[in-house]
Amino acid sequence: MDKNTYKLLTPGPLTTTATVKEAMLIDRCTWDDDYKSMTQQILRSLLKLAHADNGAYTTVLMQGSGTFGVESVLSGVISSTDKLLVLQNGAYSKRMVEMCKYHGIKHAVYEEDYAHVPNPAFVEELLKSDAEITHIAMVHSETTSGLLNDIAAIGALAQKYNKKFIVDAMSSFGGVDINVPALGITYLVSSANKCIQGVPGFSFIIAYADDLKQTKGLARSLSLDLYAQWETMENDGGKWRFTSPTHVVAAFARALKELEAEGGVTARNARYTATNRALRKGMEALGFKAFIDEAHQGPIITTFFYPEGCQFTFAEMYAYLKEHGYVIYPGSRNLPPWQHRRNLYGRRGKNPEHLYGFCKRQKVKIKYKQNIKAGSAKTLPAFLRKAELCYKRRYFCALRRIKTKSTALLQTLIFAKSHTLL
Repeated sequence: MDKNTYKLLTPGPLTTTATVKEAMLIDRCTWDDDYKSMTQQILRSLLKLAHADNGAYTTVLMQGSGTFGVESVLSGVISSTDKLLVLQNGAYSKRMVEMCKYHGIKHAVYEEDYAHVPNPAFVEELLKSDAEITHIAMVHSETTSGLLNDIAAIGALAQKYNKKFIVDAMSSFGGVDINVPALGITYLVSSANKCIQGVPGFSFIIAYADDLKQTKGLARSLSLDLYAQWETMENDGGKWRFTSPTHVVAAFARALKELEAEGGVTARNARYTATNRALRKGMEALGFKAFIDEAHQGPIITTFFYPEGCQFTFAEMYAYLKEHGYVIYPGSRNLPPWQHRRNLYGRRGKNPEHLYGFCKRQKVKIKYKQNIKAGSAKTLPAFLRKAELCYKRRYFCALRRIKTKSTALLQTLIFAKSHTLL
């Protein structure tokens, strides 16, 4: 029996399968050999997903959110004489720059528009003109916009100019195939509660072992010392340095098995991609134009232009949806004010074309000037009033809006539930 009073439509954490939840019902000891064996199996599984189980790479699990993992890398592997080039085209690459400032890391920033991928030719010119650059960092799937950055092109440059390559793959790893060795990635960071579909509580770093071994003593933080965390796990058979989120680890181990049962990253990516295309098609039929062009659109997050004229507030929308069983969260305030974002984490629905059919069948003209009053279903746009129908087809749909300056950001989340369609 589902004890949730509402469906969690946030882009991570997200609504999980019953079996992932059930994995957390057992209390485990952090020193126990069975628990440490579970950790070791996770480490091996992640290397396999990254095509990095060749002996040259290793995996480190780090307590905390994905940001903790990124900060453990930036603050722990870049020395005082090194210099980092950050390719910034969204809020999360911007956060990397903030980390550099906090820790006094020498860095340069190539800032690109949120709608465009970094230009490899320009990056190459920067590498040629600044010999001090030793590391390059970028985000793969930029959660701010849904843009899927070209890590292959930048990875090729990193290899050509002998630079170390750091990739934030928070909202892509497990949903998009990433061949870490082939792309020349030195450090890849992701999180338990994104495309692998676990719950929040730790991040993980896939690292080139020879480079990691050279970083001893570089960390600017005790708790985020990446080398020390790896050394303990390596020498003590999967033991974490400090108290680990045992229930989260068990849930993640189960989520990895469910990913494999689905057919691996290839199958999950195919489902996400098909759902994303259905979303774009369906929303375009309703008058929403996608912000990112199809060539650079990632399968996880989709951004649309916000139509003019909507006057309902996010607070009203949130209250109404929560009352009717759905919880959403406000969008990123880092988007330019004339954009809105839609986040999509597909779950295990197998026929995402139903999403387009759902949108198409509504055949409604959205009345953009309607005010939404909590508890009044008649004032909700037709395709939102059909949210329960959407759920019965194992998809979740919700709109959300926040104000930025004089305009607004609207967000839609589409989730496929963890079971096959009825």
